[in-house]
Amino acid sequence: MKYGLIAGSSRFPILALEKARELGHEVVVIALKDNAPPEVEPLAARCHWITIAELGKLIDILKSEGITQVMMAGQVKHVSLFSTLKPDWRLFKLLASLPERNTDALIGGVRRVLEEEGIQLADSTLLLKSLLAFEGVLSQRKPDDDERKDLDYGRRVANALSGFDIGQSVAVSGRACVALEAMEGTDAMLRRAGALVNGRPLRLVKASRRRAHLQFDVPAAGPDTIRTMIETGTTALSVDAGRTLLFDRQEMLAMANEARIAIVGVQPEGE
Repeated sequence: MKYGLIAGSSRFPILALEKARELGHEVVVIALKDNAPPEVEPLAARCHWITIAELGKLIDILKSEGITQVMMAGQVKHVSLFSTLKPDWRLFKLLASLPERNTDALIGGVRRVLEEEGIQLADSTLLLKSLLAFEGVLSQRKPDDDERKDLDYGRRVANALSGFDIGQSVAVSGRACVALEAMEGTDAMLRRAGALVNGRPLRLVKASRRRAHLQFDVPAAGPDTIRTMIETGTTALSVDAGRTLLFDRQEMLAMANEARIAIVGVQPEGE
């Protein structure tokens, strides 16, 4: 099978490409400059580097490669929207048509443009279903009563905010919302929260947005998440079961268990 893969940051595109190679798929990578790790290049059948502002070039590459299915793997730094890059005419036209420029609007707009060109945006987790979190306690230690109350409260906050498309993570302490994730990402949000609580323990909730699909912006956690949790005194993590990717799961859980961090997978509301 031949796929296109738009590579952003993190381990996501690397793991997807390794799995594709294992399955014998041909994958052409369109790597986003200042986002994608260089390791994607040797794993790809062919690799094209573009900026986030070159929507027209993305379409030209996909069509010249004969690709009709493309998946997005990895995060795109949202602050790139405020860089000095000038959008090409395809992206400029798209941006001008959007009433908002949040993730759903932007990537949803790109999806519509691709579909008009006969290119389908595939499920981001297509090659990595085995990495999705399952329901229940994932770590050796279960959340204690205080942690469970904080995680439940944080999940209610995260679910309420999901419709506004401003982030996926919430930091909670003592049934109080300490910080919400926006463009800075989960790690930066946790560090900001840690500076506010004067040593009180934090809990982290990562919630997927209320979408029927997993085509883009899929929540993820991995060893780097655990390192930041240890650094900031965050003792428990709740993720959406079946909708959150756990990268390098064995290493991640070993680190969590050693640090006595509790991790749970929770079935999202309505599923």
